[in-house]
Amino acid sequence: MIAARAESVLRVAKGIMVLGRFAIGLMLLAALPTQSGAQSASLKSVEVQGTEFKVTLTDGRVLRSREIVGARLTIAMGGQMVRVRIDGVERDPDAKNGEVWLHTFSAELADGTWQNVCDPGPDGRRQGFPVAGRPRADGMLEPADPGVFELACSSGALGKCVRFGYRPWAFKDGLELREVYNACIRMVRADYCGNGTATTKDGQAIDIYDDLAIQKAENDPAMDFEAGWTEEGAACVRRVRVKENVTLDSLVATCPRLKDRVGPACTEDAARQLGARLFNRSKP
Repeated sequence: MIAARAESVLRVAKGIMVLGRFAIGLMLLAALPTQSGAQSASLKSVEVQGTEFKVTLTDGRVLRSREIVGARLTIAMGGQMVRVRIDGVERDPDAKNGEVWLHTFSAELADGTWQNVCDPGPDGRRQGFPVAGRPRADGMLEPADPGVFELACSSGALGKCVRFGYRPWAFKDGLELREVYNACIRMVRADYCGNGTATTKDGQAIDIYDDLAIQKAENDPAMDFEAGWTEEGAACVRRVRVKENVTLDSLVATCPRLKDRVGPACTEDAARQLGARLFNRSKP
């Protein structure tokens, strides 16, 4: 069981593209280890692989996130440049379906002090990691050129869905998980329409499961089936998660495609027939 949260990325980086390939080079080299007797190397490229930075130097060395703790990234936000520092990196003990590396990020404030930029999640962690890709206006993550990535907090949808096991760069039983990852983002945010509008609230508990043996339902008797999910939003909605934010009637008025797909007509089997990859339960 997890707690939903609408926020998805670092506050200082929300909705922006990180200028990884070029801007990170401005302050990175001072944090890099040097080989004994070797001349100083310059930065060749910066990419993201999985949840780690991959830094390639002109002398052939390749460094990962754990080897560049203390490095500072310069990112663009609203036309301004913001400095974000990597304060620590550790393996995620709770990640499913492979390893995840949790980074502690802090941003430099106007007075020169540094502050953690991630809000705490239900587990108390204030960490995050880079995810390769470019965000669309509706919140979905799509492939992009090397060096383009988002910084996702573990407390938000982009970070949670990676930790749940839905790696956008991976495959499961021949299926590209990017589609399932984006469906997970819709689900965590309760973005039924698939237009980027979240209707959940922080701390709202949901039980998620799939047909890929990545997440299994806990079947808490206090929870009922809510919806089946695709990367386009809900395939169908049996009941809404937060009634004060949206109703089935207002949902259909906003999303005509959900007509005849709400209420008792929405079952797990019906959702599967409509292409759902993920499912969730929540408290009535």
